[in-house]
Amino acid sequence: MSELRQNLITRDWVIIATERAKRPDQFANPKKCETLVPPHRADCPFCVGNEEDATLETCRLGDSLRDSFASRTAWKVRAIPNKYPALSPTAEWMRISSGIHRRMAGIGVHEVIVEHPRHDLTTALLSIEEVANILLVYRQRYVEIRKNPHIETIIIFKNHGESAGTSLEHPHSQIAATPVVPSQFRSRIDEAIRYFDDTGECLFCRTVEDELAARERVICESKDFVAFIPYAALSPFHTWIFPRRHSSSFDDLTDGEITDLADTLKTVLAKLYYGLNNPDYNYTIRSMPIAEGGTKYFHWYIAIIPRVTKQAGFELGSGMFINTALPEESAAFLRSIEIPRDSNFSPI
Repeated sequence: MSELRQNLITRDWVIIATERAKRPDQFANPKKCETLVPPHRADCPFCVGNEEDATLETCRLGDSLRDSFASRTAWKVRAIPNKYPALSPTAEWMRISSGIHRRMAGIGVHEVIVEHPRHDLTTALLSIEEVANILLVYRQRYVEIRKNPHIETIIIFKNHGESAGTSLEHPHSQIAATPVVPSQFRSRIDEAIRYFDDTGECLFCRTVEDELAARERVICESKDFVAFIPYAALSPFHTWIFPRRHSSSFDDLTDGEITDLADTLKTVLAKLYYGLNNPDYNYTIRSMPIAEGGTKYFHWYIAIIPRVTKQAGFELGSGMFINTALPEESAAFLRSIEIPRDSNFSPI
């Protein structure tokens, strides 16, 4: 019989449809790449040799090594303005109300993080050092962007695959910074405050504690991080990575924690890659709004959402989710996936 579970962090009720549940391996991507993606494309704006003026870059990690398909010094990671930005740092800040109508200038930041010189890779196939380089650029840009007095929220996210919303296959992610706090952020903060007021403890810290005690939904853990599928996961294989140390803001990461997080993030994505045949996915880093600062009640984390099912009329009409995968079985399946030692640079 199906059951409803509540996710206290999001406050969502989720229908765990046990009678409709599939075996974890049935969620594997049915599409297999018939042709290998080349390591370099002449028409890709992110590939080495096709870069726009380097003065446009907001951040670059350099590399003295020369790649076999490039005649110039390669880079490791680049941050550049989005060519088609949703928000612009040059807009003039203004907020206007007219009756019940409100509007603001589209001021903000929208950047692309080009994660690797090679065109044919994905995060799951990078080395831990290469994933750490991406996280280092995330942190550096976060620190710089938050200095803008008009910025309220910074969202770091990655779209992998067509159904996840990506338009370019070259490995990249994005940073968007908005002049307002999105309502979803506000509602989750309100729930965290309510729990803290009721219990005197951080809901996120308690969640990590309970998941480690139960161990049913833990995928992997390290010295500084725990990756698990929530008790009331909104969708199949929906995964959270929580820091063990209480911290409200992503840019509070230490260098040591970045290396540890790189290992954990690569491990989870590699298990999805090999276990579900490189599924499309989104991940986002959820961090405290800029003005809030450090708090005792909120905990930054990474959410990874594989796009292995689609929302339909019930979800759109009710705001509730139907999860056709048991979180405990999904976690056990991912724990069982062994990552090949030579997984780096070997795309499907």
